[in-house]
Amino acid sequence: MTNTMPQNGFYAKVRRGLPAILSRWLEQGRGDADQLALILAETARVAGLGHPEFTPDGATLTRWSQGSEDVPLWAAKTAVFLLIQMPARPQPDNNDEACGWAYCWLRNRHHANLHEALQALPEHLRQQPTLRAAMADAWQDHQGLRLI
Repeated sequence: MTNTMPQNGFYAKVRRGLPAILSRWLEQGRGDADQLALILAETARVAGLGHPEFTPDGATLTRWSQGSEDVPLWAAKTAVFLLIQMPARPQPDNNDEACGWAYCWLRNRHHANLHEALQALPEHLRQQPTLRAAMADAWQDHQGLRLI
């Protein structure tokens, strides 16, 4: 298969990476799944990262984190927003997760160009090779105005 196949495209990688972002939030966040789901929804509303139709419970957040195909973008965007600020300095573990992080990063804040978007990342993420490569793909996707 080539990179032109839909399952290998950037969008497909993002969709596969979104559950991993929520899994990382469950691992790194302080509190049980119900508390972390509430924090995610309230942060999305307050920070303007999305408008959850409902506040998920811990079971829903856990299901989303385990590979669910219906992960809402607001949840992943908010998890990236929170993870990037954590003193533990979490990072994506694989290419799919890095694509998810990059996609969310570009949708959370306006950047004039890829260099500006990279420079806005915290240093530990700016130097992470998998995320740097994913950022270039995310920028290209962003410029194509692809929407989830």
